[in-house]
Amino acid sequence: MNEQNPNRVPGIDDWNLLLDGKVAVVTGGGAGIGRGISELFAAHGAIVEIAEIDDRSVGATVDAITKAGGKSQAHIVDVRDENQVARFRKDVLDTHGHIDVLVNNVGDYRPLVRFLDSSPSSWKEMYDINLHHIFLVTHAFLQSMVDNGGGSIINIHSVEGMRGYPGDPIYGAMKAAVGHFSTCLAAEFGRKGIRVNGMGVDLTQTPQVDYISGYEDVDHLWEAWAPVGRLGWPEDQARVALFLASDISAFVTGHNIPVDGGSHASGGWFFSPQAKRFVNRPKTL
Repeated sequence: MNEQNPNRVPGIDDWNLLLDGKVAVVTGGGAGIGRGISELFAAHGAIVEIAEIDDRSVGATVDAITKAGGKSQAHIVDVRDENQVARFRKDVLDTHGHIDVLVNNVGDYRPLVRFLDSSPSSWKEMYDINLHHIFLVTHAFLQSMVDNGGGSIINIHSVEGMRGYPGDPIYGAMKAAVGHFSTCLAAEFGRKGIRVNGMGVDLTQTPQVDYISGYEDVDHLWEAWAPVGRLGWPEDQARVALFLASDISAFVTGHNIPVDGGSHASGGWFFSPQAKRFVNRPKTL
C-alpha cells in the first residue's frame, strides 16, 4: 500500500484563508490527526499553539509549518496534568490575550485491557487520557473565549463512542462522554458565542493506529471495509476540523460528526468464529 496520501483534493486545501489571524490551540498536534489539523489551520492563516508531550514530533511539525510560511509555536505539555495545563494556558494567554479555536485532540485506546481483566487503575488511565484532559484544557481556555466574544471548540473522539465497541467498553464510554460533553457545552455556551462540536474518527492512518504495517496487499479489501472504499488520512480529518473552526459552520453547534469513511453507518464490528473475537477488518471475506 502506498504510504503517501493519494487523495489530496485539488483546490480544497487552497481556499482563501478561513482562519486568518485566529489563535488556535491544538492538543496532541505533533503527529497524526493533530499534525494534519495544525498544518491545515496554519495554511489558512491561524496562529497555531501546539500542546504536545513528544518534543521531537512537535518540533518537526512546527518546522514544517514555519517553512511553509505559517505561524506556530510548540509547548511541551502533558495535558493530563493540571499544573502543566495551567502553565500552558498562561503562556498562550500572556502572548495573545485570548484564543479563538480549541481542538482537544489527545486520546488513546492503549493500553487495551479487556473488561474482565481490567481494574480501577486501568479505568483511571483510560479516563485521564480520553476525558479528564478535555475537561482540564477546555476549562482552562473557555473563559478567555467568552470574554473575547466567541469561538469554536472541537473535541476529537472516536466512532467507538457512537456505536457499540466490544473491544473495551471503558474506552467506548469515555469517548461517548466526550461527545455528550460537547453537546452539553454547546447548549450552555451558544449564547456566549461559543460553538462546540465533536468528531468521531475512524479508519484513519496515524502513528497510533497503523492500518498499513499490519496489513499487506489489501487495497482491494478497502471497498468492503469502508463504504468510501479507501483508507482515511489525517487530511480527511483536518478538513472537517477546518470547517468546524471557521465561519463556514457558523450555524453548526452541539453535533458529533462521524468522520469515518462510513464505518458507523455500515455497522463496523463483526464477530469472527475463526478468530473467536470481534474484528472490524476481516482479512478474508
